[in-house]
Amino acid sequence: MAFVRFGGRKVGVPGSPRMRKVTGVVLIGGGVLGFLPILGFWMIPLGVVVLSVDSHRVRRVRRRTEVWWGRRRRP
Repeated sequence: MAFVRFGGRKVGVPGSPRMRKVTGVVLIGGGVLGFLPILGFWMIPLGVVVLSVDSHRVRRVRRRTEVWWGRRRRP
């Protein structure tokens, strides 16, 4: 099983690269429909984190966002 470190926590993701890509795309797609009762906008960042395991472009965006958020929260 692969792991992703995000926000100081270690999160497990599916082991197969194909399954990780499918899971990430489904989470982002569900997040776009976040106005529906069961789905939510929280699914978009989670899908990006799952996709960042395999995609260099998504990993770069996630890392920049994480650094920006860390600088913004620092007083």
